[in-house]
Amino acid sequence: MRIVFAGTGEFGVPCLEALVASDQHFVLSVLTQPDRPAGRQQKLLASPIKECALRHQLQVFQPEDINAPASMSQIRYQKPDLMVVVAYGQILKKPILELPEKGCWNVHASLLPKYRGASPIAAAIRDRQKRTGVTIMQMNEGLDTGDILDLVATRIRPGETTGILHDRLAQKAAPLLLDLLTRAEKGKLKRTRQNSSEASLAPRMKKEDGKINWDSSPEEIEAHIRAMQPWPGAYTWIPEGADQRMLKIFSVILSRRAKGKPGEVVEVNSHGILVAAKKGGVLLREVQLEGRKRMAAAEFGRGSSLGTGVVLV
Repeated sequence: MRIVFAGTGEFGVPCLEALVASDQHFVLSVLTQPDRPAGRQQKLLASPIKECALRHQLQVFQPEDINAPASMSQIRYQKPDLMVVVAYGQILKKPILELPEKGCWNVHASLLPKYRGASPIAAAIRDRQKRTGVTIMQMNEGLDTGDILDLVATRIRPGETTGILHDRLAQKAAPLLLDLLTRAEKGKLKRTRQNSSEASLAPRMKKEDGKINWDSSPEEIEAHIRAMQPWPGAYTWIPEGADQRMLKIFSVILSRRAKGKPGEVVEVNSHGILVAAKKGGVLLREVQLEGRKRMAAAEFGRGSSLGTGVVLV
């Protein structure tokens, strides 16, 4: 099958690699977002998909707007059978969706119709879901509302962060995509309409979403911390006189013996920093104060003024 691939994030790399390695399919070109400035020096950074495409000497296009006439002309000229879209970052409008003979497929990191939107993996962990997966759908003009072609489910493992689960789901997406392409060529593809009454949304994460709400259960706080890694990161604020300093928190252990008001430091010991929550608390294990390196919470507690009775904001 002749395929145009559209993607930007790391999640799509295994799918692109699988298509390139397949003898049954031909990647005509790769569409990805323009290089963006990153880091303190704001150097232009190529997307993971662009880097993968260049390694395989694929033709790369980076339109600012995929729906612009010039982009449509490029795609039309290539006469693709199908466009595969994985974490691309732009909305495809109806004229683009109708260009390939077989339309456009989207690879989405949730069990649709749950968690439509940009942050499905983090949302599933944050909400303490037991299962998630990958869905491949026939795209339409809605937000992840197209007919389901197939999906693969997996259990969310204890302690799994968004980053770890992201990589695991990306590996599950590639064989599912190849299997669906084989079925499509044999005329054995089935489509299932989504049940919109079961839908939920997972909007794009913002920096402020990382803030910890101490008036939550220990289980909710622990899940929130895992969901926010690697970005935007879970954080709280340490009061310093009339000021505050951000403290990032990377890992905790649940505790039922913490007694205090939500956010109160109950104990600082050789195991970490025990903070009260709603009906129990959490033992901070790894933290990072703004402007300092990441370290064990016990080490941080010994060298800081963070003592019993301090209330984290």
